[in-house]
Amino acid sequence: MKVLVIGSGSREHALVLALSRDPQVDAVIAAPGNPGIAAIAHTEAVDASDASAVTALAERLDVDLVVVGPEAPLVAGVADALREASFPVFGPSAEAAHLEGSKAFAKEIMEAAGVPTARTVVAYTTDEAAAAIDDFGAPYVVKADGLAAGKGVVVTTDRQAALDHAHSCLEVSDRVVIEDYLDGPEVSLFVLCDGSRTVPLAPAQDFKRIGDGDTGPNTGGMGAYSPLPWAPAGMVDDIVSTVSQPVVDEMARRGTPFTGLLYCGLALTSKGLRVVEFNVRFGDPETQSVLARLRTPLGQTLLAAAEGRLDEVGDLDWDPRTAVTVVMAAGGYPDSPRTGDVIRGLETADALEAISVLHAGTRSAEATVTDEAALDLDAAGEVVTAGGRVLSVVALGADLDEARARAYAAVDEISWDGEQHRNDIAEAAAAGRIALSPIYASPETGPASADSGAPESAALAVSATPDDSTAQATSPSPDASTAPVLPGWTHVYSGKVRDLYIPAEAADVASADRLLMVASDRISAYDWVLDTEIPDKGRVLTGLSLWWFDQLSEVIGNHVISTDVPEAVRGRGLIVRNLTMIPVEAVARGYLTGSGLADYRATGSVCGVQLPAGLTEADRLEPAIFTPATKAALGDHDENVSFDEVTEIVGAETAAAVRDLTLDIYSRAEAIARERGIVLADTKFEFGTLPDGTIVLADEVLTPDSSRFWDAAGYAPGQAQESFDKQFVRDWLTTESGWDRSSDTPPPALPAEVVERTRARYIEAFEILTGETFPA
Repeated sequence: MKVLVIGSGSREHALVLALSRDPQVDAVIAAPGNPGIAAIAHTEAVDASDASAVTALAERLDVDLVVVGPEAPLVAGVADALREASFPVFGPSAEAAHLEGSKAFAKEIMEAAGVPTARTVVAYTTDEAAAAIDDFGAPYVVKADGLAAGKGVVVTTDRQAALDHAHSCLEVSDRVVIEDYLDGPEVSLFVLCDGSRTVPLAPAQDFKRIGDGDTGPNTGGMGAYSPLPWAPAGMVDDIVSTVSQPVVDEMARRGTPFTGLLYCGLALTSKGLRVVEFNVRFGDPETQSVLARLRTPLGQTLLAAAEGRLDEVGDLDWDPRTAVTVVMAAGGYPDSPRTGDVIRGLETADALEAISVLHAGTRSAEATVTDEAALDLDAAGEVVTAGGRVLSVVALGADLDEARARAYAAVDEISWDGEQHRNDIAEAAAAGRIALSPIYASPETGPASADSGAPESAALAVSATPDDSTAQATSPSPDASTAPVLPGWTHVYSGKVRDLYIPAEAADVASADRLLMVASDRISAYDWVLDTEIPDKGRVLTGLSLWWFDQLSEVIGNHVISTDVPEAVRGRGLIVRNLTMIPVEAVARGYLTGSGLADYRATGSVCGVQLPAGLTEADRLEPAIFTPATKAALGDHDENVSFDEVTEIVGAETAAAVRDLTLDIYSRAEAIARERGIVLADTKFEFGTLPDGTIVLADEVLTPDSSRFWDAAGYAPGQAQESFDKQFVRDWLTTESGWDRSSDTPPPALPAEVVERTRARYIEAFEILTGETFPA
């Protein structure tokens, strides 16, 4: 098989290397290629975006497959011309390439396909852009609608900078895209497509900004690594099922089937998986890391995609090693890169173990150096800089540490005047500092803190009653932009009820020693956050938690540092320690009800705990039972697990401590509540550890959101009990509102009567338990 690769960058160099490893590929030709590619393959001069010239070249070479690397030729219709000339092409048509050519079109496709993405406004004037920017609030995300080589996006907290970028975009286009900011780590996933089927490659993560610590302007990419040791279990399958396959199906439905590489740029946000952008070609520099690990013959696989035969491709084979890519850029990049500087050390670096030096912005000195003084430096025959991103240094290693060490050792061998590169590619991942929202934790991986070594805040633990999970990644979550702006604090996360902040001076959650946890008045039901809030709910949750922490202080400590919070959230906010969370939902059940009752009726047990025969609804369980749960994979509900499974996750000693503490705290709290006229049927606790390993209580504790409270005066076994919680909301939604719980339609707004009765019920629980009048 003879393969023609169109393009001249590091991505194409990586493609040529991978294709030449395929035993069925006899020859690889790159057009126009670069000096690095020319050392391993034949190159041909051609204008990559000239469809007729590329087609004529393919005909003259009589190639069996054409792989189009860059986006510009695809948008220009090069793939269409090649297909019309009967060449198999790996690359989408111009119409399909519109997915990258217009972000507004991509948003249209995502909406039609039901793909999760950021809330978006397409603005056509500067006034519309300004209104959208003000509506979304900081951080501002402003994107050029068309192609911008990865540099058309500005993410900033500076409103004027956002407006300036929007204005500059509108000077060259009729529209600009304004988006909601997406938190959480980003993931790049390449998906091979044949028009109807999809096959994913290994995920990667890239680094867009020019400077260490993600500082400075965006670039085309300064480095990447693959695989992702912190990725949630099942992530790739979830991306395929919720993003790439629906998009391919929608494109086929429209009569513009997508054949080629769909690049899915994603964020694992606190609200769930969200698409940041689509590209229609291999991404640079992720391609360099991903293809360095691919063992499956690339030529045969891309030909199968081009010919609509991806169903014949089995599971891809991957090198188990880790790949790290460091991009070396010219001085002045990305604004005004300087060119013509002699590059030294290429051969030395390329000869190092497990290293590939891939060219991008380079050219041979013979063709460019005309200054006699420069020739005195023995530049003739050397390679000089000819663009912004000059080289990609790719290293393979047993793990991230080894791959990083090898990559940077090779980088140190290469030099030219003004050279610049980042020194922190994959550093955070290697150090275990990638922090994920708890919704991505699973029994297989544990939470982000357990896997990565990064401290996970107690405030990040999303509360759930035993029968009302609030951590489903696919259900709608609150808009983070509604979180109040607080002096001295930076908002980093919004759960269904709580908003989380770190000190303004902290770089991220992992490095913060304390956190500000704010309970909102939001209310959720059936995995939806309702548009209607319950006034004073946040104050009830915070006040009750503080009261209970005090009642339980002889049994266990807690994460609270101070209630001295900004005035805007006084009564709803707590400054808390940043704990390392224990990845277990510690549920205690003292009465038979809810899903426990259903489980008992079906099996005679609750979550695997065998119970006596003949029990009825609301019967007291003596003793109370420990029925733990743990976070599910992306898109699933929390999962009940056995005590043995908890032991496997956290170890025997911690498992026993969590079980014993849960039952001890429940016993103490149940007695206190009963004395005050409330039956504590069941509850859920969150535990975390201090730096010295001491286990303490975290999150909220023993509130109507995390517990099931019944009125002791009306308690009667054998029937359903009246609850001090959001039962009014649930009842109205299911019996009076007309809302279909099984649909994808959000619940309607709550009527004033339901709001007031629910508020009154929360306050009543507070006053009965504490014996205090709820403060006005």
